Amino acid sequence: MATARSASAGKPASTTAKKASKPSVKEQQRAEKMEQILDAAERLFALRGLYNVTLKDIATDIGVHHTLLNYYFSDKDKLFGAVLSRRASETIGRRMQAMDAHDAETDGKPTVEGALHAFLDTDLDLYSQGGESWKYYGMIGGQLSNTVFGGELMDQNFDPVVLRLIALLRKAIPGSTDEDLFWGYHFVTGALMLTLSRTGRIDRLSGGVCSSDDFGSIRDRMARFMAAGFREICAQRAEERAPSSGKEG
Repeated sequence: MATARSASAGKPASTTAKKASKPSVKEQQRAEKMEQILDAAERLFALRGLYNVTLKDIATDIGVHHTLLNYYFSDKDKLFGAVLSRRASETIGRRMQAMDAHDAETDGKPTVEGALHAFLDTDLDLYSQGGESWKYYGMIGGQLSNTVFGGELMDQNFDPVVLRLIALLRKAIPGSTDEDLFWGYHFVTGALMLTLSRTGRIDRLSGGVCSSDDFGSIRDRMARFMAAGFREICAQRAEERAPSSGKEG
């Protein structure tokens, strides 16, 4: 006896297969408005600083009433956090990939320079080649390094990539202590944040010999300079910890 055919039998697959739902016009408009807000906030925060920008300033910049921003963000701190987080995943992902690649290429025996090049160069390339919006983002990072509030946001977003660098440096400098490695990172990130701030001070101080926007020259020098510092301080501290082999006469 023949079985009854399914109600969907014979219908085109397109009518029976579950389609991925497309965002509605309202959802698309909301996403576009969110990007517009974040773009404006990123630029204004970069140029004026967190404490010199209000939600009303951002609303005026994009030509909307300030109450619209309250619909998306309850306060300025949350908006600032969203600005930071928006691009964090890309810079973290690129640096993680570069550091993992260096670790693999050296069969788990990374060099100090290699680890630092992976950590620094990937980011410098992104900020210098990614357009003005990435440069604004870099300037915000420079501001964050000088505030307690910014430090907390950095903790939330960037700890994994920093700890990956420390792990590579532990392998690259056998016998080093975490104290020395973390202080070394502290000096590295200070130089990086100052670089991303693009204050123009180095331009004036050097009489135009150096330029804050010359990321190529910075890229050519920073990792090598910092690697020498890591090696020197770790070697010096190891020597200080070593017991004296000499005998008193």
